[in-house]
Amino acid sequence: MKCCLYTAIALTYLGITGAAFADETPFLQSLAGDWIGGGMMKRSTSSSPINLDCNFKTQASGEALSMKGTCRGMIVITRAVSASIKANGTQYAGTYIGPSGGISGLQGKRSGEAINLAVRWSRVINGDRSATMTIQRVDANAIRIRTVDKDPTSGQQVVTSEINLRRD
Repeated sequence: MKCCLYTAIALTYLGITGAAFADETPFLQSLAGDWIGGGMMKRSTSSSPINLDCNFKTQASGEALSMKGTCRGMIVITRAVSASIKANGTQYAGTYIGPSGGISGLQGKRSGEAINLAVRWSRVINGDRSATMTIQRVDANAIRIRTVDKDPTSGQQVVTSEINLRRD
C-alpha cells in the first residue's frame, strides 16, 4: 500500500512539473529556414524610418535558435545582424548583434506564437539601455521581428524596427 501511495505521489509530481518544462524544440524548428523580406528601422525614436530589404538564415538545434542575416537600407548600406537564443523550460535568453555591432542581451519567454524578449542594449540608445523585441511566427511561412523602445522625450513606446520575412 505504501509503495502505491509513493508511486501516485511521484506520478502526480511528474504530471504537474512536466507541463512546466514544455519542450520548445517544435516551435523553434518551425522558425528554421531561409527567409527574405523587408521592413523599416529608425536610428532613434524620433527619426524618419529607413526602408530595409533583408535576408536571414535561421537554424534550430534542440532548444536553441540562431538567426544570421543582412539588411540593406538606403540602397547602398548593408549591415549584418544576428540573434542567438536558447530556451530553458519556458524561459529564453541569448544575445543580439545589431547594425552597430554591439552585443546586446536578450531575456524573456514565449507566449503563443511569439517570443517576447527584454533587450539590454550594449550601450545607451534612446536615453537608456532597455527595449523589447518580439520574434513572432505569423503563419507557417512568415515571421515578424519587431523592436519597441521608449521615446526619451514623450515617454511613449515607439516601434524602432519591424522586419517581415517570408520563407524563401
